Amino acid sequence: MPFGVYVHIPFCARRCDYCAFAVWTDRASLLSSYVDACRREALSSSMPIATSVYVGGGTPSLLPGDLLASLLDDIARVDGAEVTVECNPEDASGALFAAWRRAGVTRVSFGVQSMVPAVLSELTRRHTPADVGAAVARAREAGFETFSVDLIYGPRGESLDDWRRTVEAVLALDPPHVSAYGLTVEPGTALWREPARWPDDDDQASKYLLADELLSEAGLSWYEVSNWARPGHECRHNRLYWAQGDYRGIGCAAHSHVAGRRWWNVRTPERYIALVGVGRSPEAAGESLSGDSRRFGGLALLLRPRDGVAVVPLAVG
Repeated sequence: MPFGVYVHIPFCARRCDYCAFAVWTDRASLLSSYVDACRREALSSSMPIATSVYVGGGTPSLLPGDLLASLLDDIARVDGAEVTVECNPEDASGALFAAWRRAGVTRVSFGVQSMVPAVLSELTRRHTPADVGAAVARAREAGFETFSVDLIYGPRGESLDDWRRTVEAVLALDPPHVSAYGLTVEPGTALWREPARWPDDDDQASKYLLADELLSEAGLSWYEVSNWARPGHECRHNRLYWAQGDYRGIGCAAHSHVAGRRWWNVRTPERYIALVGVGRSPEAAGESLSGDSRRFGGLALLLRPRDGVAVVPLAVG
């Protein structure tokens, strides 16, 4: 049976204005002790062998290659498991990707967001469009056949032509997978505190339709609300989420789901490290879903992928 493992890396060089994730920009001194705690949690967890692993954040590409390798070594995986690691374009290097390949990473997810400098600035991203092209080239040189370019549409000042330029520039890199997400306003973020910067629904709808048109014409098929891929390059780990499958979250603020029970770990890396260090569970809270609520949740998730919800005729009489 498919089983996924998600590992949360909560470190970033800078927090983007729209980010509401559990990330910190002033905890670099915790990198080694945090990875050690994740390894302990993984080894002490009674979980099936993983068919997919996803390392997200945060910015996993801030981890030295040997630290990431040591963490993946302690997560049991089937042969041919999909192993994805998120990467900021400015962090990409041949040495880093070579270390990832040796560690068993099979897929890279690049946080690109835009290929227009002014839009990148509005999104408070640190990289340039040139960094994206260089990162993709280095990934290919390292032997990665599957990678994703992740985009965000709808920030203030982004015209429809800007968005077209972004999608066309990304397609020029011939990616096997593209994710495109509408910018969302999360409470507590810097963006949330500036309503004048909030996205417009109609503008985002137009950009979504344009993305679908351009990506489909280029041979990337839409297979989930925000994802397009060439055949065979769909993200297996995310498909497990949409199918309401079982997965285990490792690290602070990581969520898990097994057989209708959901739970999540403590939010801060310091507390997470302390709890694991003394042999205690880092679980903060959890819930067990009833039959009806689990079925409803499953239907909601099935509305996301292309297959949708099966239509079952009702008996009459």
